[in-house]
Amino acid sequence: MSKSISALLPLGIFVALVALLFGLMRDPSAIPSTMIDKPTPEFSRPDLLDPTRLVTQEALRGDITLVNVWGTWCVSCRQEHPQLLRLARNEGIRIVGFNWRDERAQAIDYLRSHGNPYALTAMVGDTDPLIVSWGVVGAPETFFIDRKGTIRYKHTGPISPTMWKDRLRPIYTTLKSEP
Repeated sequence: MSKSISALLPLGIFVALVALLFGLMRDPSAIPSTMIDKPTPEFSRPDLLDPTRLVTQEALRGDITLVNVWGTWCVSCRQEHPQLLRLARNEGIRIVGFNWRDERAQAIDYLRSHGNPYALTAMVGDTDPLIVSWGVVGAPETFFIDRKGTIRYKHTGPISPTMWKDRLRPIYTTLKSEP
């Protein structure tokens, strides 16, 4: 190895480490979405608790709605579940669930055991195109939908009380104040 290349090696390693550390410090919930400010994709899926009833994009219009992608298999979904219950029960926030990758009976048992924060819950299969059309990369993910049915914000990861208070409630409050 030449002297000039070996002299640059420590600098190269330093730059690589800085880049790695910068990437680790980024907020994982700040994954951008191409769906922001676009209408919710058209969909029609059976409701978890009443499969004769269909959940469609029309159910997301008229009020501010949080669409929460969840599954009983998802550890982070289980962690955020008590917060979703508080939001629905104590703050009157309308939450629609997309139950992803679960067997119907398993999801029903979970909600009966742990409480149901969802006004409606669409059943979404493992490779369902609905997940792709919404740009979902994992669970939990939560979308804020305005009164017109437009996706206004996407949060990736569990909603903790602190996350709700500091970041998400202000967004919700702004959306509530819009006509």
